Parts: sequence; C-alpha cells; structure tokens
Amino acid sequence: MSQHTKKITNRRASFDYFLEDEFLAGIILNGREVKNLRLGHGDLTGAYVTIKNQELWLINCMISGINGIPINEDEKTQPRKLLVKKNEFKKILQHKEQGKTIIPLEILTKYRYIKIKIAVGKGKKHYDKRQSLKQKEQKRIINQNLKQKFKN
Repeated sequence: MSQHTKKITNRRASFDYFLEDEFLAGIILNGREVKNLRLGHGDLTGAYVTIKNQELWLINCMISGINGIPINEDEKTQPRKLLVKKNEFKKILQHKEQGKTIIPLEILTKYRYIKIKIAVGKGKKHYDKRQSLKQKEQKRIINQNLKQKFKN
C-alpha cells in the first residue's frame, strides 16, 4: 500500500469565508468510497457540515466512482457522519450558536486513515472578496518583481 498522502481540497473555502478554528475529524465511509478517495476522486465544492441530533454530518461532498469502482448516483452525494472528540464538538457547537458556518477544507488520506479537516468561519461579503482578490494580485506582482530582480 502506498504511504503517500492524497489531498482533496476545497479551494473556494478561504475565498468565501474568514476561517477561524480548524478541527480534524474522522469520516464514516464504505469500502468503495474509501477506494475512490484514495485515488483522489472526490470533490468538496459546495460541501458544508451541519449538526443533526448532536452529531456532525458532511453534506454535498461528491465521491465519484471512476476506474472500475462504481458508486450509485444516490450514494455519490449522500450525507456522511463525521467523528470528533467531545470537547471539540462542544467548541464547534459554541461557534455554530454564534451563527458561524462549518466548512470542510480538505480530505486527507494517509496510511490507513481518511480524515477531513473542517474549519469554523464567517462568510465574506462581496467587498471582502474584492479586497482578497486585490491582495492576492498585489502579492503575485511583488513575487514576480522579486523573481526578476534575483534573476538579473
């Protein structure tokens, strides 16, 4: 078995939210889902975490069956239960009561474990997103200038 880590990331998370506390949670999966995640066939775009009956649930996470490991259409985006420690759950619950959102950041597959990194965040307004884009562009220009300066 390969010991390399594969990550499935939610690239929009830091753009759409101000991220605060991060937590690492286990995820309940069946065998086909595990195999497909190990191959990197998952997508967190549009996924979120909700609390039902004092449990965390991952909603809208897409696990696609490719390369001969089929997954039924209804199983691709089914809700999946997340496992966290009690004290972490209490912290998440406190943030949720303050009106914050729980966002999945990435799915990590290392050795025999599959974990999901979740964060608590607050949604950005439209002008915050423009500011983020502006800062990103400024950093890119600065790095480009530094690279040219060291090249000469």
